[in-house]
Amino acid sequence: MLKALVCYFSKTGNTEQMAQKIQQILQEEGLEADLKKTHEIQAKDFLGYDCLIFGSPTYYGTMAWELKKLLDESVAFHGRLKGKTGGAFSSSANVGGGNETTVMDILKALLIHGMIIQGNPKGDHYGPVAIGAPDKRALTCCEQLARNLAKLTKMAAAS
Repeated sequence: MLKALVCYFSKTGNTEQMAQKIQQILQEEGLEADLKKTHEIQAKDFLGYDCLIFGSPTYYGTMAWELKKLLDESVAFHGRLKGKTGGAFSSSANVGGGNETTVMDILKALLIHGMIIQGNPKGDHYGPVAIGAPDKRALTCCEQLARNLAKLTKMAAAS
């Protein structure tokens, strides 16, 4: 069975709600999906997954240091994540709070690893974002991300 990791940091619970929705949909799509907070996993564990999805609240226009530290530690496995699928999501306190820059910073790390990333021509183009607690729109975008990544992961595994 294909394995996905939804790894996140959340202080208020907003990013956690998004992570839970993504995990739920991945499981509905037939992937084994683990939900882990940043302190519950090590970078070496990334090697055991086919799909890696990371979420963070936006702090000063980028990801929380807890996730940044974990991604920085993944440099020890540079090149070994190539061909795995990946995605990102974020929450912030307000509109213009840096959600897109946070998602892009996470995606840049995944791209440097050689991972497969897919944008979305509808909704949140780079990855789901929420302003405060995730509303119906944000959760729909989480669902779209999870369905797209499940399909992409299955395609990557078949090739």
